[in-house]
Amino acid sequence: MKVLVTGTGSLLLGGIASELLRRGDEVVCLQRRPAAFVGHQNANEVLADICDAEAVALAATGCDAIIHGAARVGVVGSQKEFYDTNVHGTENILRAAEQHSISRLVFVSTPSVAHTGSSLIGAPAGVAEIGRSRSYYAESKAIAERTVLNARSNQLAVVAIRPHLVWGPGDTQLVGRIVERAVSGRLAVVGTGNALVDSTYIDNAISAHIAALDALHVGSACDGKAYVVSNGEPRTVNELMRSMCESAGVPFEPRHISLTLGIRLGSLVERLWPLMQSSEPPITRFIAEQLGTAHWFDQRVVHNDLKWAPRVTLDEGFKQLMQWFASH
Repeated sequence: MKVLVTGTGSLLLGGIASELLRRGDEVVCLQRRPAAFVGHQNANEVLADICDAEAVALAATGCDAIIHGAARVGVVGSQKEFYDTNVHGTENILRAAEQHSISRLVFVSTPSVAHTGSSLIGAPAGVAEIGRSRSYYAESKAIAERTVLNARSNQLAVVAIRPHLVWGPGDTQLVGRIVERAVSGRLAVVGTGNALVDSTYIDNAISAHIAALDALHVGSACDGKAYVVSNGEPRTVNELMRSMCESAGVPFEPRHISLTLGIRLGSLVERLWPLMQSSEPPITRFIAEQLGTAHWFDQRVVHNDLKWAPRVTLDEGFKQLMQWFASH
């Protein structure tokens, strides 16, 4: 099978491309910068922006399926910048799929498209909310997800996968930021830290997307649906952060701030930070709500429809993370 994978410069999408190559698929990698697996005999690298419709169409030539994950993330940037990449870039993918009669599209989404700020306990995926999101990122991804799912037809099968709190060796986002703040004495926990949350070890996030690709065809159980994917092992925020710090060999000595204060600070930072900094802020309202409220999801439908289950437990993942830190 020949698969176009977009956004392969990221840990997750690069891992997906590498796993497809390992099992013998041919992969076209569309990204803005060279990736580590370039040079593999079955890998074809296209250095281009997802906003370039001609480049996207050319990259999709001869492909049987697409895994689309290229996106603008975070909170820094204008509404236009987020919409150009996340909405219009996705529209370019759909046009390329139609142009080349590609029959399968896996859209890499985010749980934030259905985020309301309240606790989620054993919840289903929920519908992507448009007009209620608190950030350009979440809103643009919600529009993109809805656009993809609405493109389902007798010629194109589509599915949206929302991986929840992905972490693992080489992760500079969740693990990297927690460890860096622990080292500098700036690590904070919103609320008591006892809220139960789902997370996803990187190997499981990779295998879930590939399982979705394999399960997907017109009329299949997952066609036209969205799924939140996780390890299915909810743990407290304190437990997750402590395990990440212990894996890195750094002390876990966080400061605690109330959920109310965290939300207020996050809201203020979201408004002011882009005016002063180009880097990502230390806290946002979304981050405060994620750290201060329970959010874990029913995985039974995911396992059934995708014929998938996580292979690496959280404890095994933390052992691998510790080994990675020991060698770096």
